[in-house]
Amino acid sequence: TLLGTSGRSFNGRPLPSHSARSCCGGDLDRAIKFYEKAYGMKLLRTRDNPHYKYTIAMVGYGPEEESAVVELTYNYGVESYEKGNAYAQIAIGTDDVYKTAEAIRAAGGKITREPGPIPGINTKIVACLDPDGYKSVFVDNQDFLRELE
Repeated sequence: TLLGTSGRSFNGRPLPSHSARSCCGGDLDRAIKFYEKAYGMKLLRTRDNPHYKYTIAMVGYGPEEESAVVELTYNYGVESYEKGNAYAQIAIGTDDVYKTAEAIRAAGGKITREPGPIPGINTKIVACLDPDGYKSVFVDNQDFLRELE
């Protein structure tokens, strides 16, 4: 699941029940297939807007009303984007960072930080780039919950 899902609280305040992150790319079909195969997400819906010359695809692990989603955006005729420093990463919970790394590699993804514990806190993570160069970090679910205690 994307971290920060419903039903959890931190310091007595509820965490957001859902959110969206937009990632722009040059090949929407390639991005959808990658998020499905590597991340195990499902295509929830697409919307084409010819007037404003863009198409979006929402991908995630559950309905938009109940869970966080990722919005993949294709702007007509734009093949790549300058990432700048405004985008950091999305964090996604996983039950096994090692198996997640295998799935990412099998889908052609680039691992930027091998799976394993972070020194000092021992939370296991794996980091990767999607086909358009956007970073995702997968965090061990149990380790993440321990950090919130």
